[in-house]
Amino acid sequence: MGKYFGTDGFRGEAGVNLTADHAYKVGRFLGWYYNALRERSGNNEPARIVIGKDTRQSGDMLEAALTAGLCSVGADVESLGVLPTPAVAYLVKKYNADAGVVISASHNPMEFNGIKIFAGTGYKLPDDVENEIEKHIDNDCADIPLATGASVGRVSVRADGLQDYVDHLYESVNGDLSGLNICIDCANGASAAVAQKLFPRLGAKCTFIGITPDGANINKDVGSTHLDNLEKAVVEGGFDCGIAFDGDADRCLACDEKGQEIDGDKIIALLAMNMKEKGCLDGNTAVVTVMSNLGFIKFMESQGIRTEKTAVGDRYVLENMRENGYAIGGEQSGHVILLHHSTTGDGELTA
Repeated sequence: MGKYFGTDGFRGEAGVNLTADHAYKVGRFLGWYYNALRERSGNNEPARIVIGKDTRQSGDMLEAALTAGLCSVGADVESLGVLPTPAVAYLVKKYNADAGVVISASHNPMEFNGIKIFAGTGYKLPDDVENEIEKHIDNDCADIPLATGASVGRVSVRADGLQDYVDHLYESVNGDLSGLNICIDCANGASAAVAQKLFPRLGAKCTFIGITPDGANINKDVGSTHLDNLEKAVVEGGFDCGIAFDGDADRCLACDEKGQEIDGDKIIALLAMNMKEKGCLDGNTAVVTVMSNLGFIKFMESQGIRTEKTAVGDRYVLENMRENGYAIGGEQSGHVILLHHSTTGDGELTA
């Protein structure tokens, strides 16, 4: 844990301890860093950075500042608009960009925001690079030269990101949800547009709630941190189940037809069992954190599935999975990583 960066990026209250000035300096470092990597490899083309965000009101401010920082040192920016965090992790690799940035504070209230950074591989930046960013923030980026004239970076908008991501999810799931009647809570966040394209395409009959973001209502009494409204809607509406995402859709929680919560441990257990049946549970192991309860461990044992525990934080789960070749891991909070299809937790893929 650094001064600014925690286990999931740079988080803070927008305008207080995560300001436009912070975002500008992060952008200035990233542009300089990735331009330098290109130069060392003999590529003199400017670095390309893609940026996505959730629906928070402060997202526009932080994106503008981040973009200014990137362009000020000669990097080009492609704005993806409102998209889930896992969409950016997927698209940065698909579009062969140098890095991808998500402006989001995930499940937190609207007054907070954050900056998550993915390398071109789709994986989060290593600690040593985040530490370098922090040093340059505190040094006002004094040793990073500014671009001038024709070397200043350019900004463009990519409108194909949403459809490319929906297609990726559809092809990854490769299933048929016909006959299911589902209530889906999008938390007034980044999943709203994606979910409304994806789940009906998979054949499900869907009712959506939390799909009217106004910049201030993200995660407010909706989504995976407020399941009571979804649970009530499922029971009253006679749905087969309910699905809830958080603001940037990297988490998924659910409830059954009786309105009973299905937390991350239960979701991981269900998926791991299914993967074992299909012969794709690599290492016959699911990776969880120390927060997972003993009941989960015992149930996995009864199914002949091993478990490994890590410190709390999805980055530690992912590290273990990559080091040991495991295919599934996650947290009670509903942050589930399915490494055959995604480099980070993906709520809609999980659902």
